[in-house]
Amino acid sequence: MNSAFFGRIVAGLLLALVGLSALAQGYPNKPVKLQVPFESGGSNDLIARLLAPALGNALGQPVNVENRPGNGGVVGANDTAKSAPDGYSLGMATVSTTASNPALNPKIPYNVATDFTPIVNIALAPNVIGVHPGFPAKDYKSFVAEIKKSPGKYTYATSGTGAIGHVQMELYKSLTATMINHNPYRGAGPALVQTAAGQTQIVFDSLPSMQSFIQSKQLIPILVAAPQRLPTLPDVPTFAEVGLEPLNRMAYFGIYGPKGLPKEVVEKINASVRKALEDPMVKKRLQDLGASVSAGTADQLGNQMKAELEFYKKMVAQTNLKLDN
Repeated sequence: MNSAFFGRIVAGLLLALVGLSALAQGYPNKPVKLQVPFESGGSNDLIARLLAPALGNALGQPVNVENRPGNGGVVGANDTAKSAPDGYSLGMATVSTTASNPALNPKIPYNVATDFTPIVNIALAPNVIGVHPGFPAKDYKSFVAEIKKSPGKYTYATSGTGAIGHVQMELYKSLTATMINHNPYRGAGPALVQTAAGQTQIVFDSLPSMQSFIQSKQLIPILVAAPQRLPTLPDVPTFAEVGLEPLNRMAYFGIYGPKGLPKEVVEKINASVRKALEDPMVKKRLQDLGASVSAGTADQLGNQMKAELEFYKKMVAQTNLKLDN
């Protein structure tokens, strides 16, 4: 290899590095899309829309929230995975799209481990089983007695097939030897509205989206997934308290992008999200929803995604859960 040829290779590499640096320094120079893989009204949607204005201020460009529902979050997640790795198309990382659905359905069109760039966590929130006020039981002891007495009589609503609510409720049925029918929707918003209207009797969702329904007494909380009882729901036991420790897991809500996002862009978004989460108003609104701030490094979100996926794979295998449950 002659020196002139070698020099051109070095010059090309240097230009590429300069280009990446310029991308990071100039990012963002236009609005950023933050995609929610469910219909409006669910916890992912509420948290994304709560964060977006403060994140836009921190980035210096508007952050536009877009809903892309379908197949328990898979449609929107796949859209994020296939987008350009330039930092202008981001997605909400959820347990449904990164753990429960991939564990249940090996044929989803993306690979959680290789097709995404984790960026930052936003919040953690408890999961809740709730019932319509007309349901015969108003506490957990009566709830489990009722569904055991009448197998197949009742229906539970979730944000979609393969979503966290579906997998968690099927695991619940397996662990308690009960039978409840599944009614999947295109997001938690429709699932909650239909349960409050009495179209279904039971719903599984995270607390932020269920909070207003509980406060208005349109839904009654029966069980909560949290380290301990919640101050706002002191009479509602945790899954662990009733002997269902494997289901006592909080939901996470983070931001990721497609694979190949430049490190500098990841760091810029991460720092901007953490700055946005320091806003007292954002913190208070998250707390009012029943969520807690959980910002950290990109690696921490990546590790959390990996751990949740392994957990759900193990639980699906142990209970022989199938996609058509």
